[in-house]
Amino acid sequence: MKKGIIFDMDGTLWDSSENVAKSWDKVVRKEKNGLRRITAEDIQNVMGHTMTEIAEMIFPMLQKEEAMALMEQCCKAENDYLRRHGGVLYPHLEETLKILAKQYPLYIVSNCQKGYIEAFLDYYQFWKYFEDIECFGNNNMDKAYNIGLVVKRNHLERAVYVGDIQGDYNSSKKAGVEFIHAAYGFGRIEESVPAIPAISMLPDVVFKGTD
Repeated sequence: MKKGIIFDMDGTLWDSSENVAKSWDKVVRKEKNGLRRITAEDIQNVMGHTMTEIAEMIFPMLQKEEAMALMEQCCKAENDYLRRHGGVLYPHLEETLKILAKQYPLYIVSNCQKGYIEAFLDYYQFWKYFEDIECFGNNNMDKAYNIGLVVKRNHLERAVYVGDIQGDYNSSKKAGVEFIHAAYGFGRIEESVPAIPAISMLPDVVFKGTD
C-alpha cells in the first residue's frame, strides 16, 4: 500500500508572516500611497485562505478588480522577497523531513499563489524531500480539490494531510484523507483529531500502528 504525507505550508512547515508583511507593506506604500499598513498579525489572520478571499479581507476598501490587481503585485513581491530571505522554520523541520522521506513520499498542498511553495523550496534547498506540490495559484481550485489531485496523480492508496487550521481539517475530510493537527501553528480544530505539539513529533504519530 502506497502511503503519503501531504503538508500545509503556513503554520505547519514555517511562519513567513513577518517577511510577507514587509514585502506587502512596501508594495502598498508604493502603489497606493500607504492605503493601510500590513502587519505580521494581518498576514497570520488570513493564512489558509485563497488569494481571492485574502484580497477581500485585506483590501475591503477597494473594488474587487482593484483589490485583486494589488494582491497580484503583493504576491509577486512576496515570492521574490521570500526567495531571498526565507521565513522562520519550525524547530527541527529538516531533521524531521529527512526521517519521514526515508519511509514515505512527501508532498505540499497550499492555498497560496503560484511560486510561493517554490520560493520556500528554493531558499532552503528542500526540493529533495518533496515529490510533488500543488496550490490554488496553479489552477484556481480549493485545497480539498488539490489534495485529491495530488493523491490521484501520485497513486496514493492512503494519505494524511498535516495542517494547523480548521480549514485544513475541513479540506482533508472533503478530500477523503486522514488529518493530523499541527497544534503549534496558527489555529485550533473543533473536532477531536490526532495532534502534534511540535513537527518533530510527526514520525511517532503518522500512520501510527499501521506500518
